Amino acid sequence: MSPRVLVAAHNHPSLHPGGTEIFAHDLFRAYQRAGCEALFLGATNQIHRQARPGTSFQGIGPAGDEVLLWSGHFDRFFMSQIDLYGVVPDLVELLRDFRPDVVHVHHLLLIGAEFPHIVRRTLPDCRIVMTLHDYYPICHHDGLMVRTSGKELCYKASPDRCHACFKDIALDRFVLRERHLKSLLNSVDRFVSPSQFLRQRFIEWGLAEDSISVIPNGLPPRDAPAGTTRNGKDLPVFGYFGNLNPWKGVPVLLEAARQLIAEEFEFELRVHGGAPFQSESFTDEIARLFKETAPFVQQRGPYRREDVAGHVAAVDFTIVPSIWWENAPLVIGEAQAQGRPVIASNIGGMAEMIEDGVNGLTVAPGDPRALASAMRRMAEDPMLARQLSANARTPDDINTTARRYLDLIDAIEPTRIEAA
Repeated sequence: MSPRVLVAAHNHPSLHPGGTEIFAHDLFRAYQRAGCEALFLGATNQIHRQARPGTSFQGIGPAGDEVLLWSGHFDRFFMSQIDLYGVVPDLVELLRDFRPDVVHVHHLLLIGAEFPHIVRRTLPDCRIVMTLHDYYPICHHDGLMVRTSGKELCYKASPDRCHACFKDIALDRFVLRERHLKSLLNSVDRFVSPSQFLRQRFIEWGLAEDSISVIPNGLPPRDAPAGTTRNGKDLPVFGYFGNLNPWKGVPVLLEAARQLIAEEFEFELRVHGGAPFQSESFTDEIARLFKETAPFVQQRGPYRREDVAGHVAAVDFTIVPSIWWENAPLVIGEAQAQGRPVIASNIGGMAEMIEDGVNGLTVAPGDPRALASAMRRMAEDPMLARQLSANARTPDDINTTARRYLDLIDAIEPTRIEAA
């Protein structure tokens, strides 16, 4: 008998189309196709929705199987739910009404680190799985594991190092934060990481090695794009897909483009994505770089989830220039699924997905000269491009991923029965 599953994420892809929200929602639909009764719970706040008096919940979608939790009162430092008299009782009521056999958590932001404990207290026999998509429990700097000064990559978190990044926060509060989060995560039966790299980071932080499995992210099955839109010229076409922010390496990419233009190298770069909630200094910087690199670089703007396959099919090469430890970018899977070689930073989960000279090229993060050189090499060596394309690693489809999760969930049951 298929389990009843509650899927919880820190937003909804129709409100904030980030990789975590998209994957969580894709997996939710795959659970339903596998015969599970599933409910999607997305936590949000005033950035996307205003509160409605009388309840913490709001509807979204026409089918009644998706719900928003309005969580405007949230402690981002301790990742804790502040609204103990509104949100927490409403979550308990939802759990008692839906009575899931499994709660699959994809993030603790807005819903609160207490949520697994609330589930365990309310439904003692419920199995709790949590997918680790980033480093939020480890790192207060938006889960990036990048130092606040100089954008230096952080290799290991500690109260001393965290206090050095946030000098206005007392060192002992970082000690309390770590203990607080680890204590609440004890309620989780099983963790899943989409990459070996992220798994190792959480083991080093203190999670038990045998509690974290690796299941790569899958993609929804889809028909091949109907057609592609080329530039009408015999130029190499590069593509970037994702939100525009400093950590995604957009300024690095645009600086690389500017170097290629200075070298009189002809190409086209299509930058797909918006820049929501970014600082004025950042948006001013990329506006300047877009202006300086036009018409070689085209700012295509935000795109819908269902359009990404067509956009990827319309370019020759995909670039993922992130300067933080990306875990498992969905766009790499999208590109590889269509045989598109990828140029990616050689860190984090990106280095697991793209092997230099095999199915793409990798470069040091934050190095526009190295990125420009890789772009030129890729475009000027057709034999290399064909070889990298032939070696593209097609990701699992999301239905296979769902079956792997369900197998993992089934394996939890005997242990839990013995413990009872």
